[in-house]
Amino acid sequence: MRHLGILGHSTEGAALCFRAFCQRGFKELGEHQHPDVTLDCIALARSMPGWDSGDHAAVRGVLAESVRRLAAAGAEFFLCPDNTAHMALELPGEPLALPGLHLPDVVAARAARDGRRRVGVLGTRYTMDGPLYPTALGRVGIEAAIPEAADRELIHRTIFDELLNGEIDAGSREAFAAVIGRLAERGCDAVALVCTEIPLLVTPEISPLPTLDSTRLSADAAFDVAVGLAPFPAWRGGPVPHVGDRS
Repeated sequence: MRHLGILGHSTEGAALCFRAFCQRGFKELGEHQHPDVTLDCIALARSMPGWDSGDHAAVRGVLAESVRRLAAAGAEFFLCPDNTAHMALELPGEPLALPGLHLPDVVAARAARDGRRRVGVLGTRYTMDGPLYPTALGRVGIEAAIPEAADRELIHRTIFDELLNGEIDAGSREAFAAVIGRLAERGCDAVALVCTEIPLLVTPEISPLPTLDSTRLSADAAFDVAVGLAPFPAWRGGPVPHVGDRS
């Protein structure tokens, strides 16, 4: 089995991914069994000035440091269970120390397998306002839709004021369900939970649309690689090629 390195960027999402990865092992490999996994997490405070100023190159430098530490710990490939972080990881630059899975493509691939045509995107302001998911979903012929401006502000504020701190509020859960309902009214046939903390708040039972849970999808994709059920990744950061350009 391959040794996974989890590149943590926000603690709650990284912890949920770690648990989901190990629990998949317990289910399929036997009691207390899972592939080796190492988690490295540099405090988000190191990166926030870069996010706030738009200096994604500075954020990439922090993330690259984590990947180097994972490689030194023996990890053979990495997963970053933080969607927004991929905006920095996709920048051109020195190849990362390990190959890794590209989380937006993992989510887009599942949406395509499910036959989705128009997917609502819930995440941080940076993710919702940026090209990450329109591009990844577009590579597989799916349209991305984002909430209206007031809803985007609500989602971003809830992520940073509550979810990143592990706080779950019933009122916020109802508010997110209402946002998803409005996306359904606009013709979305699924919603992508592409802040890895959102699944702590939004479960399939309360969502008006089928959910694409980026946290658990990422854990499953990493597990499949670790046990040889999926190809070993080749991406080492930088721009992601179009499907037709992949070798």
